[in-house]
Formats: sequence, structure tokens, C-alpha cells
Amino acid sequence: MLQENLKAHVEIELSSINNKPTNILGTKPLSGGCINESVQLKTNNGFYFLKWNDAKAYPLMFETEAKGLKLLLSAGAIGVPKVVSRSEFENTSYLLLEFIEAGKEIKNYYETFGTNLARLHKCSDNDFGLEYNNYIGSLKQYNKQNSDGVTFFIEQRLQKQLSLAQENGLLPLELKRKFETFFERLPDLIPNEKPALLHGDLWSGNFITGKNGAAWLIDPAVYYGFREIDIAMSRLFGGFNHSFYSSYNNAFPMEPGWEQRLDYYNLYPLLVHVNLFGSSYLKQIESILSKF
Repeated sequence: MLQENLKAHVEIELSSINNKPTNILGTKPLSGGCINESVQLKTNNGFYFLKWNDAKAYPLMFETEAKGLKLLLSAGAIGVPKVVSRSEFENTSYLLLEFIEAGKEIKNYYETFGTNLARLHKCSDNDFGLEYNNYIGSLKQYNKQNSDGVTFFIEQRLQKQLSLAQENGLLPLELKRKFETFFERLPDLIPNEKPALLHGDLWSGNFITGKNGAAWLIDPAVYYGFREIDIAMSRLFGGFNHSFYSSYNNAFPMEPGWEQRLDYYNLYPLLVHVNLFGSSYLKQIESILSKF
């Protein structure tokens, strides 16, 4: 529930941004996940999306999310909500975004989605990673840059989560040994490609259909990495429509064997789920490691 003091503060900020009095006429609760609270704001100057959380519990979460959204938006490849404001009030951190009105899926929805994601992935950088750390879910995501993608994936993705799992008593010794062997083989398993601009957490809950009938990306965990990582994440919980993958491949063909590699990339989100939700995800990790 939006508290009156935060509501009043946001009204003042919106009035300053719009350069005219802006009053919140109503709020509609929306899903903010397990971390944030969120609402649709109805104002006399249009609609906005507001989400907020405990500033001390998740320092810089919305600051880095705002940076990530702006980076995705700057690519001009796919729909991304515009950042209106990011600030703190008392002990609350909040992010104020353009509200994306829901629409009906256009014809060839997933084909367009796949093509647009390919356009995003064609945006590259000199190094893998990012100039700042951010979050994936409620966990910190470490992005120390490295010119070598495999080294980045091992050190900043898998080893960080393995260390956290070990600290939490969730990592069996035998599984740790399997990962060490896997790391030795990994350079021979992943194709050498340039870093691609990634959404970073691309599952079905992190895109919506806008008024224009196309897919819009939300809740990113942005960085530059192997582009197959986004494709892999899209398959982790059931997968998107098959036309998404065929259109992506038509626009930006992946190296042969890409479908067999997806499980390797998904070790990262699965380890994240271990650290967020417990050891039930270990069996899936063990199954992947046993394949290679």
C-alpha cells in the first residue's frame, strides 16, 4: 500500500518534472515480485508505474536498474519503459517509470520479439561485464569487466554464486568438485563471440505486451555477455514460442550446437535459485553437470 507521505513526495516530484501541478488521483496495486511493492499511478497528467522497497536492504538496486533500462533503451532495438525518476525518501528507495498500457499481441508477435532481441544483441562492447554491479532478483550481480568471456562467466557468474551457496551450507562437496572439472572444459564448450548487450534475466515474467502489440522488456539484470545466455534463460521455465527462436536465428544466426549449450548457461540462474529458494534446484544442476 502506498503510504501518504511517499505519495505526497512523489506528487511534488512529478509536479517538478512536468513543470505543472500533478496530483495522484488513484492507485492500482500491481505485482512487484517478492522484493518490491508496486502500483499504477493515475494522475491528472497521465499514468505512471511506481515501485519501491527498503533502501537499506537493497542499496543501489533501483539506481542500477534505472541505468540498465536506459542502456537498453539507448539501443533502440526493443520496447523498454522510460525512466521518469529514481530517488529515495526517508528509508524508502523508489523507481518511477513510464506506464506501459497493455495491448493485444500483434500478428507474428514472437517473430518480431526474436528479431528485436537479435537487434539488441548486436550492440556490443569491448569487455564482458559492466562498469557497475547490479542485481539479479534480490541478489547482487557482480560485473567486473574482463576481455575473456569464459573467464567472466566462471568468475563473475558461477563462482560468485557457488561461494554464496557454500557460505549458506547449500553446496555439497561433490558438486563443487564437478564444477571445478566443468570449468576446465568450458573454454572448449562455448563459442568465442563478442560480448552482447543482454537483458540478463529473460524469462516469461520479465516481458509484457504493450499497447502497440509488441513485447516490452522489464526488470532487467543488464550486462554484456554471451548472447546465448538470454536465449538459455528464455528456455529455463518452459520456453517461448518456437517462432521466437527461428526468427532470432534468421536475424542473427547462432553457432551450431546452440541448443546443446543452453544448459551450461542456465547453471547461473539455477545457482541463483538455490541461493534464493533452497536446495531443491540442486538436482537440476547435477543433471546438467553429468551431461557434459
